Amino acid sequence: MSEKHLVCQGAVCQCIFGTAPDTLKVKTQKKHFINDLEGEEKLIATDQDLGKTLENNAFGSCAKLNNNPCQAMITEWSGFYDKVTLEANGGHPLLEDSKATCPIGGKGCIEITFHGQSAELEERDIQNTDAILLQVVSPFLDIESTLEEIKEQELDAY
Repeated sequence: MSEKHLVCQGAVCQCIFGTAPDTLKVKTQKKHFINDLEGEEKLIATDQDLGKTLENNAFGSCAKLNNNPCQAMITEWSGFYDKVTLEANGGHPLLEDSKATCPIGGKGCIEITFHGQSAELEERDIQNTDAILLQVVSPFLDIESTLEEIKEQELDAY
């Protein structure tokens, strides 16, 4: 089995009958984050994120509605990670291959095209990396000033 990413707020979803993507918003819990040092943006999405849980609640025009505006409504998720239950909402984390059901489009018509996670660079990431390797991979990166900038950001956070 290959590794799958957990889905978080900011994930991009697309309906197979729509013409535009929309961004997932987590509204059912405010406690569990992923890849988010500050614990402010990347809430873990679960199978309990139902209803109008997208930024625009629309995927452009809907082929099922004769190309009239989409009216996205998530009624169910499938393909979630059922071995973990979040205490905040009793939900199971969504995976990048989870699919949602819409009453208009049908079962599994909404797919996740981007899980929403992005890595955050910390001082320890740079300190634990060989300086020569960093210069080869990122020749334009000024390692010393980057470390200094990260330290300043950490101090400003407190």
